[in-house]
Amino acid sequence: MQYKITDNEFSLFQDYIEKNCGIHLENSKAYLIENRLRHLLFDYNCKTFVELFNKIRSDKSNQLRDRIIDSITTNETFWFRDIHPFTTLSEKLLPIFSNDISSGRKNKIRIWSAACSTGQEPYSIVMSILEYFKQNSSHYGSYFEIVASDISESVLASAKSGIYDSLVISRGLQTDIRDKYFSMDGNLWKVNDNIKKMVSFKKLNLQDSYNTLGKFDIVFCRNVLIYFSDLFKRDILKRIADLLKPSGYLFIGSSESDSNYSNDYNMLSHKKTIYYQVK
Repeated sequence: MQYKITDNEFSLFQDYIEKNCGIHLENSKAYLIENRLRHLLFDYNCKTFVELFNKIRSDKSNQLRDRIIDSITTNETFWFRDIHPFTTLSEKLLPIFSNDISSGRKNKIRIWSAACSTGQEPYSIVMSILEYFKQNSSHYGSYFEIVASDISESVLASAKSGIYDSLVISRGLQTDIRDKYFSMDGNLWKVNDNIKKMVSFKKLNLQDSYNTLGKFDIVFCRNVLIYFSDLFKRDILKRIADLLKPSGYLFIGSSESDSNYSNDYNMLSHKKTIYYQVK
């Protein structure tokens, strides 16, 4: 039996998804709902998408809601994705923060990896930090705290475990870095404890308050704004600006821009990286 979503059913899920996780689906994206939620029809013994939608509304545990969000959110990621932001981190920002630490101006550098998915971004940030300070003969890695968040329970569980198969570990990770910061566990690769202890993971819907996160020196919010409405983009960029420390930095995706969405940042560039500094 082929399960097709009707226009009315798509409209129901379109509104529900935007309300619950901020993702705005264009009217041309009915196929995405159809493909990604079809397995839930079988799991919940539903014959139509409207029947599935009605079960969401009666699910007091929110388990079905969480499964829908997991199914819809895109968790495509890899190590040192679009390498240029990590180059900028190492070549431009870490020297600044190293001076701040050595001079006593700062005693903690805080970095937020928003929408961290299965952990590749925050762990890549940590490896960049440790590599920089090893090469520069200092021991300031302990001055850094990385907070990583995502809306999905399942991807956060994977990120917290720090365990990856050979296919995942090969995507963007050079073998010398892999061998330095990971160890084999059977057929799997496990991130070393000194990497894991520098990252704390939190479940967070970007629609919710950021007040419990504290202030940050750097925010990575990359490859996620493209999924949101213009109104929600403005809201996120404003709230990130509010939690950045004076002169703090923001990295967004290479296909994303704060143009038309925020006046809170100055645009900077380094080699092939465009990044932003809060005004």
